[in-house]
Amino acid sequence: MTEKLQLRITGMDCADCALKLEKGVANLAGVEACQVNFTTAKMEVITAGADEAQVVKRIQNLGYNIAPPDEVYQPRTRRQQLVALLRQPRNTFTLIGAAFITAAFILEGLLPAGENFLFSSPAPLLLLAPALFFIGGLFGLYFPARAGWAAIRSGQGLDMNVLMCLAAVGAFAIGEYGEAATVIVLFSLGEALEGYTMERARDSIRSLTQLAPAEAIVLQPCIDCQGCRGRELPDGSGPYQSGPCPWCGLHEERVPVARLAVGDRILVKPSERIPMDGQVVSGQSAVNQAPITGESVPVEKSQGAEVFAGTINGDGVLEIEVTRLAADNTLSRLIHLVEEAQSQKTPTQRFVDKFARVYTPLVVVGAGLMAVLPPLLFGQPFFDPPFSPLVNGGGWGGVEHGWLYRALTMLVIACPCALVIATPVAVVSAIAAAARRGVLIKGGAYLEALGQVKVIAFDKTGTLTQGRPELVNLACIDRCCVEARQHDLMAECAHCDDMLALAAAVERYSTHPLARAVTAAAETRALPALAATGVKTLPGQGVQGQVGGRLVTIGSHTLLHDDDACLREFCGLVGNAEAHGQTTILVRENETLRGYLAVSDPPRHTSQTTVGVLRKTGVTHTVMLTGDNPTVAEAIGRQLDVDEVRAGLMPADKVSAIRELMAVHGDMVAMVGDGVNDAPALAAATVGIAMGAGGTAQALETADVALMADDLTQLPAAIRLGRRAVRTIRFNIWFALIIKAVFLLAAFFGVATLWMAVFADMGASLLVTLNGMRLLRQNDR
Repeated sequence: MTEKLQLRITGMDCADCALKLEKGVANLAGVEACQVNFTTAKMEVITAGADEAQVVKRIQNLGYNIAPPDEVYQPRTRRQQLVALLRQPRNTFTLIGAAFITAAFILEGLLPAGENFLFSSPAPLLLLAPALFFIGGLFGLYFPARAGWAAIRSGQGLDMNVLMCLAAVGAFAIGEYGEAATVIVLFSLGEALEGYTMERARDSIRSLTQLAPAEAIVLQPCIDCQGCRGRELPDGSGPYQSGPCPWCGLHEERVPVARLAVGDRILVKPSERIPMDGQVVSGQSAVNQAPITGESVPVEKSQGAEVFAGTINGDGVLEIEVTRLAADNTLSRLIHLVEEAQSQKTPTQRFVDKFARVYTPLVVVGAGLMAVLPPLLFGQPFFDPPFSPLVNGGGWGGVEHGWLYRALTMLVIACPCALVIATPVAVVSAIAAAARRGVLIKGGAYLEALGQVKVIAFDKTGTLTQGRPELVNLACIDRCCVEARQHDLMAECAHCDDMLALAAAVERYSTHPLARAVTAAAETRALPALAATGVKTLPGQGVQGQVGGRLVTIGSHTLLHDDDACLREFCGLVGNAEAHGQTTILVRENETLRGYLAVSDPPRHTSQTTVGVLRKTGVTHTVMLTGDNPTVAEAIGRQLDVDEVRAGLMPADKVSAIRELMAVHGDMVAMVGDGVNDAPALAAATVGIAMGAGGTAQALETADVALMADDLTQLPAAIRLGRRAVRTIRFNIWFALIIKAVFLLAAFFGVATLWMAVFADMGASLLVTLNGMRLLRQNDR
């Protein structure tokens, strides 16, 4: 029997740590699989015999620890984060050692010219000795050596700790005491700062948990009221003894949200955050949904409206019935999916990881050959020459250091830290920034794909349009009715009411948005609710059913078109409605055409602006895909300035359209839909983007990218963020590669020192980390 453990690791500073933990725990007897998410510092272990204590012990033996499972995240200021960083023993001793070395270098600068630092003057030597004790004895040897030995035992091989230990010990062996100490100090400082910056990136996700309050005001009935016991019950059934008190009513009690159950009623006061997903029972207020959906304008909420945990109540008081548990609300699902997304590697990251696995061993082998071959084959100095200034042409080719020293420098450069961390830090920052704007990107691969999108296909109904169609016109086949409609589109007609009642009876069994418009119009007119039987859907064409022994078919103009010459005026009305962007539905009773219903689903007021902004972000082609007829689709397309309109499409046709676009434009095609009806087309596109996913679990699960708000306003920002992320990742990788190449050449020619190599390696890691974290401050006006 297998068991899944989920642990949060503390002390992870770099991507090498995650690899070491994965291999070290996976080698433990009774462990089937282990996966570590470096960006969120979480480990998932599948065990088949090993218990949690064994796993925790192995983690501690590898030099890390785990956070308590019940630990509640508390936001920390930068000062608090720095204090926590300094409290770690390794970092405290590193700073002490750095202070001693800094003092030694300062005093060396005060020595008379020509004196040899470290040996000719006793003052810096005395200062350096304690530094070497603290750093070399405690940190320089113990911490990296322990971590390096753990890496070797776990099967990871030569990691950065092993390489740094070899370089430091080698420098000490050849008498470069100052550089040995400097290597360890810079390495430890770099590790500490890298860990600090990664903790800040992790906090950007953990801070999402603070959006919802930890407590809620629950409305509880007075139970077993002592003050009213013995009082005659209102229904006269006897005296009150126990249970809910019928006189006291509800009282307020502040409880942890974990204690709330579905069906509980909570009270949210003005300006408070809503603690749970629920439905408004009473009250009215404007709710700021920006933390979840990214909507900039507060949304009015009244009885029956849905609200989300983490959103901010306005000036009114709301009484809400809880509809989801704390662990299953929209905010919790969002956080869970964001953490999962951050664990998925991008194609670029997978390539870099493979490259790093080859790069490090090659450089180590190259360093070994460089230390041995020139002295053996060309008689060059193995150790540093006693006097070899560049101006005097000392050393081989006028360079300063011997080949062993150059090889040690190459060992430092062999660390692939900056290269490995270049992608994940940018991905985690971009996904966190998107989540804050109400955009859920399901993984780094989709982030990269989003940044390369050139073509976007939109579904029409509910995406570019409001998705709330209304009946705006109807006419029966009767000639008098047709003539009347030319003057008054909604003139009363008994035949039209009968036709509408028949249509509503069948459409009640349909979930299509147009069906809701028909049934709502019948209810508004107070028409009789007829019963329909044998209702079946005609895919992509309409719906059909029996109403009072009559076969009623409801469908498109194409499905029910009649070429009878006497219907030309009627067809003219249908054509006129479609030319104005209205969708027409024809109604047939048995084999007789009864008339048409015209439904309008106007475009969203943000759709045209969004399409225009997308062009400015680099989208070269926009397409509207719809099952509506071409006349209506072209009218809507002209209003929104869409480049191409494809109409009359069934779900399979939309998939074919996406594949055709990808054949022409390559893997740079995104599809935007509602995440449910357009699932096949979303899956076929390079990136599937679901809109209005705030309350739809299916959309959150199925889409590659989910817009939590029910509009498109955040789509351009998501595209722009993807493009920035791609540029940042490419810059980070090329920057790391160039730094490595420069210092490899410098080491070969003997002009690079050990401390310069460490400074460049750790400095590059910090720079790419900080550059990636700039994506957290994405700002789109």
